[in-house]
Amino acid sequence: MTNYDLPRDVANRLVDPQSYTNLDGLHEIYAWARANNPIGRAMADAHDPFWVVTKHADVSMISRNNALFRNGDYSVVCRPQASIAHVIGATGSPNIVRSLVHVDGDEHKSLRALTQSWFMPNSVVKLEARIRSLAHLMIGEVLQKSGSVIDFANDFASHYPLNVIMDILGVPQEESPRMLRLTQEMFGSEDAEYKREIGRQGDAGSAIGKALLSVVADFKGYFDRLTEDRRKKPRNDIATLLANAVVDGQPIDEATRLGYYVIIAAAGHDTVSSSISVAMWALCQFPHLLPRLKADPSLIPQFIDESLRYASPVRHFMRTAAADTNLRGRTIRKGDWLMLCYGSANRDEEVFPDPFVFDIDRRSNRHIAFGAGAHVCLGQHLANMEMRILFEELIPKLQFVEPVGDVEFTTSNFVSGPKHLAIRCVLQ
Repeated sequence: MTNYDLPRDVANRLVDPQSYTNLDGLHEIYAWARANNPIGRAMADAHDPFWVVTKHADVSMISRNNALFRNGDYSVVCRPQASIAHVIGATGSPNIVRSLVHVDGDEHKSLRALTQSWFMPNSVVKLEARIRSLAHLMIGEVLQKSGSVIDFANDFASHYPLNVIMDILGVPQEESPRMLRLTQEMFGSEDAEYKREIGRQGDAGSAIGKALLSVVADFKGYFDRLTEDRRKKPRNDIATLLANAVVDGQPIDEATRLGYYVIIAAAGHDTVSSSISVAMWALCQFPHLLPRLKADPSLIPQFIDESLRYASPVRHFMRTAAADTNLRGRTIRKGDWLMLCYGSANRDEEVFPDPFVFDIDRRSNRHIAFGAGAHVCLGQHLANMEMRILFEELIPKLQFVEPVGDVEFTTSNFVSGPKHLAIRCVLQ
């Protein structure tokens, strides 16, 4: 072990999906790494070696330097060697789909431009009335159970952003249960509650790859039918745009189209639902927040920003070095794999005073929950608006809220947020 290697137990905990169900323990690891080895090499069991990047400045810099730190050269998610090998054997690629997060340079720029106008602030503002109506529906359902114990994360927060993204994509609302389950099976492929049966069989590493590919196959079956429909009967939705998309004079290939569908349908709502649940958790844990927000609704955007910082539902993305370089005295070789730890960056003491305090009065909240650089989340403005609208409608009606038991997090080292949040609230 060299002076830049992380202790083996720390490396193993960082790749273990179970670690991400205990946020206090996870943030102890992050805090230790930031203080002692902010660019540390992990030699975790059954995984390729990788560098763990825990400081805000480093995560931001690497995210913005896409020429040196690339997405497309290897897996963008830290999975066991056997899982990645299985996916490569089945698809020829280390990634289960080919989407915006898997490509670089001009190709990424061209593909992102296909839908970017749909997600710019001047476009998402046109959706406000529809999103507000969906927020009203959700709050009405909560109101019906006022005073009772509810599972806010599972029964409410997971559905509202899903319904928003399905409207934009052009998927009928009656397909919500299917889309939700596929998303849970994709991001929760190692969670006992969501794991497919095929993911429980044989070698654990390759079983993960098999389970993920079976989820992608189901997404493909659905979106192939949607593509065929939109080519025959075009509408004003993203499905129609993707079904007929052309880049540089050529139709996009089927793999790229599928990846685009999947990233919008799955990532487009799961991270928002996680952040909504963390925001509600904060209202439970810090009773002074609700009266402040009721008295001054202009604080809601700051409340949303702090919820996003605190939640950081995308736990990591991986990058691959395109050339030899140096980071904090560490020699990073061409081909080395790096884990960008967004949750750690968003608790960096050098950027956020009292980082473990939920503080809506932060003077400058420079969180990178949406990432940074060219690969910054395409839907960040939509996500912010969805959360703002929901709490603008909910806060005036919410009279009381308290936790009932502990929050449960999805077992995943990639995208993880509250899957069960039992609360009792009173609305009027």
